[in-house]
Amino acid sequence: MAVSFDWTGDKSSVNIKGDKQAKNPFRVSKMSTDTDGPTLNGIHTFVTAARCKSFTLAAEELGISKSAVGKGIARLEERLGTPLFHRTTRQISLTADGEAYYASCSEALETLHNAERTLVTGHEKPSGRLRVDLPAAFGRKVLLPVLLNITRQHPELSLTVTFTDRLVEPIDEGIDLLVRFGPVGDVSGLVARPLTRQRLVTCAAPSYLKSRGRPVSLDDLEDHQCIVGHRRGRPLAWTVKPSADRTVRINPPATYELSDGDAIISAAISGCGICQIPISLARKAIEKGDLITILDEFSIHDVPVSAIWPATRHLLPKVRRVVDELLNQAQQGALD
Repeated sequence: MAVSFDWTGDKSSVNIKGDKQAKNPFRVSKMSTDTDGPTLNGIHTFVTAARCKSFTLAAEELGISKSAVGKGIARLEERLGTPLFHRTTRQISLTADGEAYYASCSEALETLHNAERTLVTGHEKPSGRLRVDLPAAFGRKVLLPVLLNITRQHPELSLTVTFTDRLVEPIDEGIDLLVRFGPVGDVSGLVARPLTRQRLVTCAAPSYLKSRGRPVSLDDLEDHQCIVGHRRGRPLAWTVKPSADRTVRINPPATYELSDGDAIISAAISGCGICQIPISLARKAIEKGDLITILDEFSIHDVPVSAIWPATRHLLPKVRRVVDELLNQAQQGALD
């Protein structure tokens, strides 16, 4: 399935104590002087003065003297080589250069504030209900145990888990997190993070191969019964590599069209035909001898497995925690 990859809106906020700080979430403590450029204090003083349109009001908000505000801005203007304010005895106003500089500086401070808020949010404990949609067979066998272990560690986190292999719209269906097989496309409003890659294997039961023979080329599949996936009203193609530098999609005879990975495995084990499936779903059957891999020289393609979530500026702690743990499990090989 081709989808593109992030998160539902984060409603958390940074608590700031004190009246002056509450007015000014960007307040910073003393910083060392930077001889190569303005300090953040200098930029912050300038932005505050420009917003307040008064050195006096800026001084009150920053908790410093009016003289300190004036000197800080004067140093900044000296370094830049241009005046930032028109000054009269009654008021100040930005020059043309000051207007342009203010737009850039205020945006930069907003970015810094958001970065800080994101870090604070990331350290919050995951809580609330997380709605996750997983590939049916892979989700039940591989991913669900990981999710259940996370909820045992965080009892304040609740789960709603659905298992579907079809393409869903997470925003429309209220899904916080998806996991899907397939390349990541360019879908607006979603963010994706690769978790792992799964090799696709082509296999069949010993009883089937005994009765129908073992195919030795891709063309031989035309004379065989095949068990293929079924999505959105059509059979799914198989991915094979006829050569080391070429990957192609083929459409084998769709004798059976099944929409569930477990059902495909069951049909193959019962001798109904040949299937192509991610190795994680077929591994136990192969190890037990219930299935035998075939056409191995053409089945060297692997498919990405990605976590996908609605894109927002701030990542929900519950989504962050689950994705981090899935990445951790993937690095340990638990998702292979």
